[in-house]
Amino acid sequence: MKKVILSIDGMTCSACSNGLEKYLNKQNGIIEANVNLVMANATIIYDENILEKNKLDEFVKQAGFRSLGEFKEIDIKNRNKKEKIKFIVFTILAVILMYISMGHMVNLPIYNFLDVKANPVNYTVCLFLFAIIFMIYGFDILKNGYKNLIHKTPNMDTLVGIGVISSFLYSVYSMIMIIKGHTENIHILYFESTAIVIYFIKLGRYLDGISKDKTKEAIQKLVKMTPNKATIKVNGKEKQVTLDEIHKEDIVICKPGEKIAVDGEIIEGTAHFDESFITGESKPSNKVKGDKVIAGSINYDGYIEYKAEKIGKESTISEIVRAVIEASNTKAPIAKIADIVSGYFVPIVIVIAVLTFIIYLIMGYEFSISLIRFVTILVVACPCSLGLATPLAIIISEGLCASNGILVKKSEILENAQKINTIVFDKTGTLTYGRLKISEIRNYSNIEQNKLLQLVGSIESKSIHPIGKAFENYLKENDLEKLEVKEFGSVSGFGIIGKVEGQKLILGNAKILKEYKVENIHHHDEEELTKKGNSIVYVANTNKILALIGVNDIVRENAVEVIKELNKNKIETIMLTGDSKETAEKIANEIGIKKVISNVLPTEKTKVIKELKDKGKYVMMCGDGINDSPALATANIGVSVNSGTDIAMDSSDVILTKNDLRGILNLINISKRTVRNIKQNLFWAFFYNCLMIPIAMGLFTNFGISINPMVASIAMMFSSITVILNALRLKKLK
Repeated sequence: MKKVILSIDGMTCSACSNGLEKYLNKQNGIIEANVNLVMANATIIYDENILEKNKLDEFVKQAGFRSLGEFKEIDIKNRNKKEKIKFIVFTILAVILMYISMGHMVNLPIYNFLDVKANPVNYTVCLFLFAIIFMIYGFDILKNGYKNLIHKTPNMDTLVGIGVISSFLYSVYSMIMIIKGHTENIHILYFESTAIVIYFIKLGRYLDGISKDKTKEAIQKLVKMTPNKATIKVNGKEKQVTLDEIHKEDIVICKPGEKIAVDGEIIEGTAHFDESFITGESKPSNKVKGDKVIAGSINYDGYIEYKAEKIGKESTISEIVRAVIEASNTKAPIAKIADIVSGYFVPIVIVIAVLTFIIYLIMGYEFSISLIRFVTILVVACPCSLGLATPLAIIISEGLCASNGILVKKSEILENAQKINTIVFDKTGTLTYGRLKISEIRNYSNIEQNKLLQLVGSIESKSIHPIGKAFENYLKENDLEKLEVKEFGSVSGFGIIGKVEGQKLILGNAKILKEYKVENIHHHDEEELTKKGNSIVYVANTNKILALIGVNDIVRENAVEVIKELNKNKIETIMLTGDSKETAEKIANEIGIKKVISNVLPTEKTKVIKELKDKGKYVMMCGDGINDSPALATANIGVSVNSGTDIAMDSSDVILTKNDLRGILNLINISKRTVRNIKQNLFWAFFYNCLMIPIAMGLFTNFGISINPMVASIAMMFSSITVILNALRLKKLK
């Protein structure tokens, strides 16, 4: 099973994207396909044993669109320049056409050669040539409309295509009659309507394109965040290479003022780095030997050498870009409403247009009037605004989340976050910084204290748990060398074991003592340390407890403020931790959480989440993304606090890249506003079509209300602009 993201050319509305998506999902070998209108791409999961990758391009072509190959980067500037020049040319041609076709109505001076009365044949042929030029300009519309009709997935282009071709062919018939001398047919020419309908649809799409491109600029900036070239060290000499030439384990050099080329680990030197594009922290971060560096971060003041670890698609920036793109390619449940409606709406409109045409003929109206009603209905009902209602709001909101340090992996999260009524927090590394410090030691052995901590710290340095970092920091601060560790092992939820200098040590919580049948005779000391808010690490060998080590954590900034705001909004907050009851309750009381579930294993955390969901709660789990991964995956929404540079944790749906718990409040707020905005967009799109179709049918002509195809195309364009402007209001959200 493989996944690929293809860039798609030719999609113009939700009926297009919906039609392509349905067509792809019908093909043998394609497991799942999601098509994104705004990003103009398709995420396809397929079975490589059944399909080859190039077959996917053929499927896209068969559906009436064009695959531009695998998504690599977003080239907005060059495409916009070409589109702008083309649009300016056709705007000038549209003005000239309107002048020629309607100038005589307002007594504008017209050359005798093209005068409608003096030279009707010249006038007619001129309009015909203009119509041909504009039909070439809109050939993509006509072609897509035809192909989608053939594939039984009629869309907006189908409506426009049928209407434009019908009025054009009837006008050709009238032109032939005029050439034969029947000049009265000059009044039933619709060449200018044919051309202007295409022009205004192209205008609407040009404006849509500008608004969509703005939503892509943030991703483009990320793509270009890394430098084009870097310097690597080969046999002691410096060599300049492109990013593609860097391999894992290469030694890369970064000098003051340069950017980090790939993710890696510093092996020599120290420097301050600007990592604000990832962390949101404006203060430079000091990095020393052993620290990780992120591609795209700027070296302020030092010379460093670092070992390349994550290159190309594995880099932090690539992970962010891929996550954003894949998120935009998933559909929020509310988006499916528009897809379903579009699937039924277009065929229904065609039926209404045909019935109106027939009824007008039966009622004795002229063929030309019946045709105008037919064409007007098709043009005015184009579901452009319906297609933009959801995806544009989702993309803008995703950009808003990203700028607030919230990386959303699935667009459905933006709809569902506002439903959250219960939030479960892990303690260590989530509500607290996880920057633990050794606060107190009760040594029952005959081993000197620093030596004991050297032994323990050497084993703990192999652990990924925040407690292990406290011991590692102690070794650094006291210039104690790490000793060789043998037979290292982890006992999930209990602790770790290892052999140092010939003796086997058992490190962990009280449960690990039971696991290894070591008697606990130090309950009094344990109670004293716990009351002081310590997490306790038991140090034992296979016979007895050697020491109790108390480790203290620091409450995360803004935690109190966030919990207070959640409680104010009647969202239940729960602390779920493997720590002891006393330690957990001390932190909970400090930050305002009333319900605490302590002494739980990772598997038990998952059970708690399931029980809450079974009670009808809509649960968000917020953890560090490592020990909490099963619970994060089980919750309705899993939120991971960014840990180091690993921001693409598979277990979570949302990553707080700024390590700021206020991101949870922002996510819920953005979700509420996004859903409200989408509902507004869908209302106006439906309201517009419900209002305009009866007018186009001529039901209000007795009240002096009537429109023609040209006015219909303008009205359709303004409906899309209304939806775009409403969606763009989300950018002002603070």
